[in-house]
Formats: sequence, structure tokens, C-alpha cells
Amino acid sequence: MHNQMSGIPLPAARAYDKTLLFSMLALVVFGTIMIYSSTGVVTPLLEKKNISEFYYIKRHMLTMVLGTIALLAAFRVKPELLERVTVPLLVLSGVLLILVFVPHIGVKAGGARRWLRLGFTTFQPSELVKLAMVIFLARYVSRPGYDPDNFWCFVKPLVIMASFQAVFLKQPDFGATMSLFILTIGMLFIAGTRIRYIGSLLILALPVVYKLAMEPYRLRRITSFLDPWKDPQGSGFQLVQSFISLGSGGLTGLGLGESKQKLSYLPAKHTDFIFCLVGEELGLIGATVVIVLFLILFIRGVSVANRTRDRFNYFLAYGLTMMIAVQSLVNFSVVTGMVPTKGLPLPFMSYGGSALLVNMAVIGLLLRLSKGDDPAPDLAAHRDIVARKVARRNIYSLPGAGR
Repeated sequence: MHNQMSGIPLPAARAYDKTLLFSMLALVVFGTIMIYSSTGVVTPLLEKKNISEFYYIKRHMLTMVLGTIALLAAFRVKPELLERVTVPLLVLSGVLLILVFVPHIGVKAGGARRWLRLGFTTFQPSELVKLAMVIFLARYVSRPGYDPDNFWCFVKPLVIMASFQAVFLKQPDFGATMSLFILTIGMLFIAGTRIRYIGSLLILALPVVYKLAMEPYRLRRITSFLDPWKDPQGSGFQLVQSFISLGSGGLTGLGLGESKQKLSYLPAKHTDFIFCLVGEELGLIGATVVIVLFLILFIRGVSVANRTRDRFNYFLAYGLTMMIAVQSLVNFSVVTGMVPTKGLPLPFMSYGGSALLVNMAVIGLLLRLSKGDDPAPDLAAHRDIVARKVARRNIYSLPGAGR
């Protein structure tokens, strides 16, 4: 098929990536089973709150329905339309982020203000901010005027990132702050930004990270991460219980529903630490299946990006894939004691409406991009993408790269 005006061959439309969809559905089903397993036993704490064994699973099922609607809606959005509404979406996410501080609209829980009250449920704007930032960065680095060698082209998105991070820290939400940083730097790196710019930023960020780490509650998390057994009943309690949960599963696990740690021992068992429950009840085999499913998601997402010939679609697919991969990797690292504890749920599996809603929308966008119905390609831009891939592979594989 050809564009009759320019003679440029148009890419043939493909079916959506069924492997990508199947992997996501498998994780959602897996997560639903584990959420019910972790909350289906009425503990004294649930009895005190007058919560039944079906409370969490019913709310989660409702979120799954809303997430499916979000996925289907995102699948119908043309990338060209998404590119046009980038700035309004970024502004909207910023406004919603600030509204969490408004009385009777924002919800405070666990000492943090991160949620908006929406009738019978709540929404966490930081999840939308990450998606909006990925879309904005894809548009920013794909525009003809973007020069990866120009220092000011590197600085501009950092200003927007820092503005959002300032609000995150006010909530406070250190996990979202770090996630946004990794996403922004990752996308700028993919766009070909000079290593010395990124290296300089990391060096300049060290004093800020140090100051944030010295906050008493964060410092306790760091010290307990280094040696959780030093205070197993205090600051190290959550990580110790995580180790016990993962370790007691062995190869095949204790059996579905047979977890002991979920009986008021393991905190956040249905949210941030749900992977521990997988390891305890389904063992190393079950945990490996979950990791493999996330790995398939990552590989298929990268494949979608590499097949596209439109610059915006290329960077968008990479950013969306990175968004899921970063959060998954951080969650795995937290529950296994590789990094200090952070409040980041496991995508598609943890209980929590906002993350599931946004992540399912992300899959909807990736499925749309996987169809390959790009606009008429700019061959010069396509050659530029290929050239950057080759140059990056050659440069970053050389000894002493980045000097």
C-alpha cells in the first residue's frame, strides 16, 4: 500500500499483540486470586473495622471492570490525537495532584495525602502524572526541534519533572518521586541525550537525595534495610516478615490459601507485598511464573516500539513499557530486600484502584501501537531513529564510554 501523494509505502496494519494482552490478563487473574487469598480470612483487625472477607475482593472486581473500560477506551485513541492533547493532559494531572491538599477533596491516610475522594472510591493522581509525563516526553523528544546534544533541550523536561516531584515530596510520596525521575532520565537516554549531561545531573542530585534520606522515618527504613534483624519487632519488622514469607514457600509453596504470614504478620500483604504471598503459597515455581509474565510484557513492549516507524509512537511505546517495568522491578527489589522499603504496588497484581486503572490504560495504548497503523512515515525521521540505535549500541559498548 502506498501514499499516492508522496509515494511513500505505508506500513500494513497488523492485529494487536495478543501475547501482550494475554500476559496482562494472566497477571490480573493471578493478582485477583492472591488478593482474595490474602484478605479472605477475617482477622481481628478486620473484625474491628467491621469488614467482611469479601470487602476487598468486591472492590477489586469493580476496579477491574473500570480498568477494562479504560483499556478499551485507550485502545481506541489514535496516537495523533494523544499527541495533540499532551499538554492539556499534563496540566490536568498537575491540577489533580494539587487538589489532594484541598480539605474534603483530598484524603489523608497513613500520614500522607495522596488520594482524591471520588464518591465511593479514591484516586491517586500520581499514577496519572507518570502516564502524562511519559506521553509528554514522547512528544517532546520526537519533535523536529529537539536536539539531544543541546543542554537546554535536556534541562526543560527536568524543570517539569522537578515541579511534580516537589508536590510528591509534600504529600509525601518518595516512591513516586523516584519513579518519575527514573522514567524521565530513561526516556531522555533512549532519545540519545549525552551521557555527561545525565552523569552531571546524578552528581548534582546527590546532596538532595542525602537530605531526603536523613529524614527520620526514611533513615529508619534505610538502616532497617541494611540489617532488618537488628530490630525485628520494630523498623525491620516488615522486611523480616517478607523474608519469612518468601522463604517458607520452598519450591512448590504451602498451597493456595495456606499462608501463615497473612494472619496479621505480613503488613501490606494485599498491596505492596503481594509478591511475598505468591512465594509463600505457590513457592519458587509460582514466583517464577509471575516474573516470566512481566518479562514477556517487557519484551513485547520493546518489540512494539522497535516495529513502529513513527518517532512519537516509537518513544511512546518505550516509555509506556518502561513505566510498567520500573515499577515491577522496584517492587521485586523491595520485597526481596535489595532496596529500602517504598510504597510501590506490583502492577496488575496489587490491590489498589488507581495503579490498576492507569496500568490497564497503558496496555490499551500499547495494544493500539502494536497494530502498526502509524501515519505516513517520515523516512528521514525513521532513518534517524535507526542511526541513533546503531550509534548508541556502538558508543555505549566501547571501553571508557561516556567520558
